[in-house]
Amino acid sequence: MNQSDLRQQVVTTARLSVERGLNQGSSGNVSVRCGDGMLITPSGLATDALGVNDIVYVPFEGAPEGDLAPSSEWRFHRDIYLHRPEAQAVVHAHSPFAVSLACLRRGIPPFHYMVAVAGGSDIRCADYATFGTQALSDHVLEALKDRKACLMANHGLVAFGDTAERALYIALEVEALCEQYWRASLLGQPVLLTEAEMAEVIERFKTYGKR
Repeated sequence: MNQSDLRQQVVTTARLSVERGLNQGSSGNVSVRCGDGMLITPSGLATDALGVNDIVYVPFEGAPEGDLAPSSEWRFHRDIYLHRPEAQAVVHAHSPFAVSLACLRRGIPPFHYMVAVAGGSDIRCADYATFGTQALSDHVLEALKDRKACLMANHGLVAFGDTAERALYIALEVEALCEQYWRASLLGQPVLLTEAEMAEVIERFKTYGKR
């Protein structure tokens, strides 16, 4: 896929993140891997005003290109690509239920088998650090070990996938799980699946949707 197509993919995914309720205004950010760098949404620009020429190219080594500054969270996008070669796209969101759990600094335990969509038996909450810092990126990478998504303390969620479509799907699923866990917790302590039960789900997910 050429750079023009990748830029359009970032714009489309960013707009979908707003349409599907993950983000609003200029909150959140989206990126895709592009050669030895990434294409990422710019800082502070409302998604409904976003055009393909506004997407910023950030090499993994070196300064961003163009007139606009990249998203303030470019560091954890870059570090995900550098440490997780399977990652081709990253979606970060300030979605309501993910933020609610993140402000309690709670991860998502195995209350439902779909927790495995993030790659493991739970979804962790990364430790807090100021937005845009290397410390935050380091915490996110730690929470993403053997996972494709995590919450971020007092912040939101981040998810990655082998396509932008897949990254958005995982982010949407994590937000849905946050809401379901929040609702279940209002009625009591949810019954958690065992490690063995989650291991079986994770194994089944390896071939889910494939012929």
